[in-house]
Amino acid sequence: MIRTKMTQNDYSTVFTSEKYKTPITIENVEVIQQDISCGYAVIEMFSFWNGGNLTEEDLYDEYGKIITSTGQKFCNEMNKQFPEFKTEIHKYVTNTEFIDIMYDTLASGKPVPFEWAALYGDEWTLHYSLIIGADIPNNKVTVANPYGYYEELTLEELFKRTSFEAYSPMPLFMKMGFAIGMFEKNTVFSVE
Repeated sequence: MIRTKMTQNDYSTVFTSEKYKTPITIENVEVIQQDISCGYAVIEMFSFWNGGNLTEEDLYDEYGKIITSTGQKFCNEMNKQFPEFKTEIHKYVTNTEFIDIMYDTLASGKPVPFEWAALYGDEWTLHYSLIIGADIPNNKVTVANPYGYYEELTLEELFKRTSFEAYSPMPLFMKMGFAIGMFEKNTVFSVE
């Protein structure tokens, strides 16, 4: 709980910051609807954006199971599948650090994988998606969600979901997963 509170710093200065004044959108990120797992679906969307044709099914066939259920394993798989890039996990970052990593990655021309709470129907889940756009002065972040749609969020909505504050009520096994470090909050991946 203390660790989560430490991530929730004041980010109000970003709306007028010179650094973030230019809106950025990554083109040609096709949203898909996941068949197997959100981690595999994000890797598939990233592959297609990068000119490849790797699918969720290819990954499942390779391993016979889902191996991207933790942030570090997802990061490792991104690095394995896309050796031309260096993907790095950043967990329990402050809101302002999250914005900075997200914006810098977008500004370098790449979509941004991240972990968050997402609704699947009317149930909250721990989920991976891709941030494909940020218009900070207008308080808009665009996400390609492998539940099959694009969504636009305010920074406040984004941080309620990356801190998992929105995931309520959270089942005990999920709370325990966060407590023992299996899952992380305010987690974003830089891609260089």
